Amino acid sequence: MDESERDLVVTGKSSQSEGVVAVTLRPPSALPLPPWSPGAHIDLVLGPDRLVRQYSLCGEPSDRSCYEIAVLREPLGRGGSRYVHDELGVDDLVRIRGPRNKFELVASPRYLFVAGGIGITPLLPMLAIADAAENTDWRLLYGGRSRGSMAYTDELARYDDRVELCPQDENGLPDLAVLLGTPAEGTLVYSCGPEPMLAAVERLCAAWPAGTLHVERFAPRTPGEHVDVPFEVVLEKSGLTLEIPAGRSVLEVLEEAGIEVMSSCGEGTCGTCEVPVIEGKPDHRDSVLSDEERVGCATMMVCVSRADGGRLVLDL
Repeated sequence: MDESERDLVVTGKSSQSEGVVAVTLRPPSALPLPPWSPGAHIDLVLGPDRLVRQYSLCGEPSDRSCYEIAVLREPLGRGGSRYVHDELGVDDLVRIRGPRNKFELVASPRYLFVAGGIGITPLLPMLAIADAAENTDWRLLYGGRSRGSMAYTDELARYDDRVELCPQDENGLPDLAVLLGTPAEGTLVYSCGPEPMLAAVERLCAAWPAGTLHVERFAPRTPGEHVDVPFEVVLEKSGLTLEIPAGRSVLEVLEEAGIEVMSSCGEGTCGTCEVPVIEGKPDHRDSVLSDEERVGCATMMVCVSRADGGRLVLDL
């Protein structure tokens, strides 16, 4: 078992809203769990097929006795949510990896939080931090298909008018243009939810100051037009030079060569396979890195990204 893996016990499982179950995980011993910060997620390794799925931690970061997640049933998904809903039970052992965080909450005097559906989960601990901070102003816009499908609304009620609930069957789609149409200096925007919503948030925040928008995706962003061409990867530490053919990922070739790289989603959404880049310019195709991080070219997700040019040198 990798040092970042551990087996936890399911000590609680309950319906949080229509189609969403909340799951509490605790260690078999009394040892504290690794610390985490708002925005972090864990991998669950599920069932005999060892499906690996990522779920945001939505409990209290200071409570290291347990991890809490919430899982949306996705009928058209790949089986992970079905397993959690239908197979995973109280007292079962489940292997996890992490936690890890590519959606850190940056200190700011003002925040706008925008959630859609199950995208409320990584924002919950952020709201608690923002609300407890002195001289910090914040607001949450939370949309969903219906009021009954929107998780954690009872918990959010304590924030009163800082939270605006937008059930689509009652109010239509949230008016993001009203919320985000005018850039606000000194305000950070954090958003998580379905891809159409995130694409709209990104479009509206394009005129905001650089570094304003922070987004987490549960699925890959809409792909652009890409043409795969072969390129060369030099591994600085290992002394190997590998050819990456068209149609094959850097991760696949690394694994074939016996180079171990932690990976999980295979889609460029979880950030597990992030590798430092020493030289060369990556062709970033992930859904994790910010625009500033892409320009910096300091790292890449080797499960999906390639070279923008003929050669990359990686710190492997």
